[in-house]
Amino acid sequence: MQLLLIHADFMEYEAKERTKVAEDIEDERRRGRVEEVLAVLVAVESGDDAAVVEQAAREILDVARTVHAERILLYPYAHLSPNLAPPNVSIELLKALEERLRGDFEVHRAPFGWYKAFTLRCKGHPLSELSRRITGRHESAALKAEERGESRFYIMDCDGTLHEPKDFDFSALENLRKFYEYEAARSRVVDRMPPHVELMRRLEIADYEPSSDSGNLRFYPKGALIKELIKSYVSQALEKYGAMRVETPLMYSMDHPTLRSYLDRFPARQYSVGKLPEESFSLFLRFAACFGQFMMGKDMEISYKHLPLRMFEIASSFRLEKRGELVGLRRLRNFTMPDMHTLCRDMEQAVEEFRSQFRLCMDVLQGIGFDTSDYEVAIRFTKDFYDAHRDLIESLVSMVNKPVLVEIWEKRFFYFVLKFEFNFIDALSKASALSTVQIDVENAKRYNITYVDADGERKFPVILHCSPSGAIERCIYALLERAYMKMENEGRLPMLPLWLSPTQLRIIPVADRHVGFAEGILKSFEGVRADLDDRDETVARKIRDAGREWIPFVAVVGDKEVENNVLTVTVRGESSMKKQKRIEITTEELKELIKREVEGFPFRGLPLPQRLSKRPKFVGAS
Repeated sequence: MQLLLIHADFMEYEAKERTKVAEDIEDERRRGRVEEVLAVLVAVESGDDAAVVEQAAREILDVARTVHAERILLYPYAHLSPNLAPPNVSIELLKALEERLRGDFEVHRAPFGWYKAFTLRCKGHPLSELSRRITGRHESAALKAEERGESRFYIMDCDGTLHEPKDFDFSALENLRKFYEYEAARSRVVDRMPPHVELMRRLEIADYEPSSDSGNLRFYPKGALIKELIKSYVSQALEKYGAMRVETPLMYSMDHPTLRSYLDRFPARQYSVGKLPEESFSLFLRFAACFGQFMMGKDMEISYKHLPLRMFEIASSFRLEKRGELVGLRRLRNFTMPDMHTLCRDMEQAVEEFRSQFRLCMDVLQGIGFDTSDYEVAIRFTKDFYDAHRDLIESLVSMVNKPVLVEIWEKRFFYFVLKFEFNFIDALSKASALSTVQIDVENAKRYNITYVDADGERKFPVILHCSPSGAIERCIYALLERAYMKMENEGRLPMLPLWLSPTQLRIIPVADRHVGFAEGILKSFEGVRADLDDRDETVARKIRDAGREWIPFVAVVGDKEVENNVLTVTVRGESSMKKQKRIEITTEELKELIKREVEGFPFRGLPLPQRLSKRPKFVGAS
């Protein structure tokens, strides 16, 4: 709903000619004049509903009281929006708005659907002309149910025993305690800036984009490289697992009956983009790749012999997270997520596939740089599912070999009966889900996805949803936060895994006469992201800057290195805050060392010019 609010000495109007959508009115309503009035020009938009009316009423009343208006005049004004609601809806909501305002002010409403002449005299004070846009936000029933907390938490230890959290000994499991307290509080609001925000800017990975919606970031060359490497790694893992890569749209119709019913079953806030002028339906940006893959599955011919059948894609998803929850790379409105869906013959096959994908997620996170000590496990399920498949739940706990948080739902209010997440606990004790898998028992029927069984009958499969790494941006957040905490708690130098480091090797010539030798070395490191610090700075400054960039290997080239044809290299991964680890090594030995450590991981070239003197600075000095 679009509003233009004008505080006026008076406004008068006269209905001249009716349009084909005009409401029927008595002759005395064809003209009117209202003194000392807040004139509210209104355009009712597609998708507006009673919630929008309520919000609009609050805004109008707030302005009317602020400017000390005596009366309110609602004036239908279609020219405020290209995305108008149908006439019958507009009239209904305008009448509802009029009724909602009437108890507080004397309210008048000009007729809808008439060509009208009008005159008003604006008072001209600073608040006499204001505009408001009121948007409806579809919030799923599943999300509302989740927020009402219709569940109970337990701790399950390694032998499968369930413990009430208040009775459990967390003394050796501090992160599990933090995770339980975070989940029990059911608040995602962040009241302090986490360390990774300063790091993502200083390392020139990512930054806020002031010209976009909140929760949409810009990524600098280093950040774009890291994202692409993780995406490639996860893609390789899923392809090796047997998943077929597909591509589906990012935008869908809010009015599609199947999709709309699914919106109420997914615990996320939809990112509505309204209605395009040439379309008759409202659109939303997808919050996962489910829609496209499900619609694709509906049109496929599938036999029981094809199952389990796996499809995946890695692309942007959008969720309208609350502003107070948005922070850095941890929680975004626009994020990149691997999304795999698996069609299974029945629950028995789904259970086995779930167990297999639990292991897949552990392996994927291990490759990115996280072991089981870096995350806490949540397993969530309905009581009925637990009673029937307790052995599965206990086997998952055995895989991670440590106690986990369990959430039991007395009844199912999502589309899934079982899910797990691996949750990273950051420096502010906030939890963020990385990997997840869910067993979906609704959507095959909702989307009419079927397969032909051995007896020739069509049946609905059970569907698994899997994101083996979670959002790519969240992986970067967790890597940065973990590096910071290891520095603070263990005195270790912060760094990224070698395969993800934008620069893997930096060569620093001591003087101008060593630059030629350094250039020759640089050429021999093909297949390694190596660069050359040829700036007119002191060696101490160059070494310090390499440290601030978390460069894993830093080779200083001086007279000794030229004479002996060796490199003196600082190895960051074996150094500490108190002592640097330096080795003498030949070029070939160093190249072999780096190649051995990154073997099996994707590779991309250097994201910036090879010479530091040619590089721009993306972020101002911090």
